[in-house]
Amino acid sequence: MKLYVYHTPELVPGDCNPDCAIAVDVLRATSTIATVLAAGGEAVQVFSDLEQLMHVSDKWSPEKRLRAGERGGGKVAGFDMGNSPLDCTPERVEGRRLFISTTNGTRALQKIENAPTVMAAALINRAAVVKYVLEKQPETVWIVGSGWEGSFSLEDTVCAGAIAHSLWEKTSLPIEEIAGNDEVICATALFTQWQDKLLELMHQASHGKRLLRLDCHEDLKYCSQTDILNVVPIQKEPGVLVKL
Repeated sequence: MKLYVYHTPELVPGDCNPDCAIAVDVLRATSTIATVLAAGGEAVQVFSDLEQLMHVSDKWSPEKRLRAGERGGGKVAGFDMGNSPLDCTPERVEGRRLFISTTNGTRALQKIENAPTVMAAALINRAAVVKYVLEKQPETVWIVGSGWEGSFSLEDTVCAGAIAHSLWEKTSLPIEEIAGNDEVICATALFTQWQDKLLELMHQASHGKRLLRLDCHEDLKYCSQTDILNVVPIQKEPGVLVKL
């Protein structure tokens, strides 16, 4: 197994696909996706374009859909919700499909949608994703951070490092044998240094600060937790993720 970490979707190679691709947007798209599916949501369908989201979701009855739109960290006017996983209670999402478009995370998922296996990971479901990868033993695994509008983000890279670190520990292989690029070493080192202070790291991150200005303190607390959800969001068809 060879792991590759890409800090943003823009850095993903355009001429090949891995056996398994994992999208990461800790703050907050993939955290929200995992939470929705763990709470009984039927599926999550992702869009980069808001108009396309509206067009597709219009075909669903209001009782069977939820529209989530986020730009710049804030809720898009006219949508049912923004991008907070704390809004995704079983009472609200059970049996419904979430149609979601966010600033960064949905772009990452669309960038890797042609891989044979596509998953969404966050810190909160890290262990479940690692368990699935170890069971399937894909030859190549890409972990793709969403970043922020093309730039590196601390929270996505530390999550990539959390996944890589766990895979490294559980395979008992030297890190240089499973690391396909230097970014794996970088991400693993970041996680090793901050693994006991992940909420503090969120407060240092530029997007974490952006969310704090929007009074999203509880979102940061929730998203900085590790391994609290036993759910693997996996792509059933391009852009549509379901609970494994």
